[in-house]
Amino acid sequence: MTSVGSINEPELIRKMQAGDRKAMRAAYDVYSGYLAAVCSRYVVTAEDARDILQDAFVKIFSSITSFRPMENASLKSWMTRIVVNESLKFLKRQKACKFMESTDTIPDDIADEDMPDTRSVPFSVIYEMVRRLPPGCRTVFNLYVFEQKTHKEIARALEISEGTSASQYHRARALLASNIKEYLKETT
Repeated sequence: MTSVGSINEPELIRKMQAGDRKAMRAAYDVYSGYLAAVCSRYVVTAEDARDILQDAFVKIFSSITSFRPMENASLKSWMTRIVVNESLKFLKRQKACKFMESTDTIPDDIADEDMPDTRSVPFSVIYEMVRRLPPGCRTVFNLYVFEQKTHKEIARALEISEGTSASQYHRARALLASNIKEYLKETT
């Protein structure tokens, strides 16, 4: 049984589904920071992230009665999916992601030996490097790495080809590798 704050998650869900505003506030207080961070992986401006997060919470609270813990995993993962979907909708409306279409076959992963050792790089630095990626690369990278989507799922969600998804991911990795190497040079 997962505990959220001073209330256990099943009880929190039950109360939210019954329309209890205090439970909704408790869920907001517990999860909003994490969900804001998820949102900010996709959009760069704090104002856009706040708007998306607000839209996501409206959707979360209005559809909480359809949430089924056994079917939807944890409340946190369900809420995260909603935030990611709202972020993607925003990016599509803004036409923020520019993708260079690729007709190539999906390339193999960049070899691990090509990636610099990141153990001495603070997470906050890597997080900012990801946020500075071009929007298309950033979006695909986040979906592939953090949401663990396949290129086929990403292609379907973003209405691009699988090859384009893979090439955007590889471009993101190459840019990150270059930025990390530069950071390591500057800090040593």
